[in-house]
Amino acid sequence: MARFILMRLLQAVPVLLVVITVTFFLVRLAPGGPFSAEKAVPPEVLKALEARYHLDQPVINQYFSYLGDLAHGDFGPSFKYPGRSVNEMIAAGLPATAELGLYAMFFALLIGASAGIIAALKPNSAQDYIPMSTAMLGICMPSFLLGPLLMLVF
Repeated sequence: MARFILMRLLQAVPVLLVVITVTFFLVRLAPGGPFSAEKAVPPEVLKALEARYHLDQPVINQYFSYLGDLAHGDFGPSFKYPGRSVNEMIAAGLPATAELGLYAMFFALLIGASAGIIAALKPNSAQDYIPMSTAMLGICMPSFLLGPLLMLVF
């Protein structure tokens, strides 16, 4: 089992590298830049911002610098919130996110296990088909549609 997990982790490395590379270059291909949505910025201020964030360097240098920073666990500065790093923002939101995720997992396990036991005890009945249909609907429905529907219900 440990060998299987190790192989899966090793297979994840090239996939992660491809995702990082594609994302990096697609963001660079998008029109505008990180400061184009802001108010009108004088050219000298824009040049200073680009120099501060190393956006004045060639794209390939930016890419390898980005990979090096990621390898050290540095996600860089936030463009939206000046003076804050992405790491600080993640650390600030992580406790609430983890708590919410644990509560969600607890309730999903409670409801799913209960429904599964009832369905196993009464096969080919409404108690079997309703949880199965609900689970299939939940799996098949896109999350951008399921999220707002669940917000309406709860």
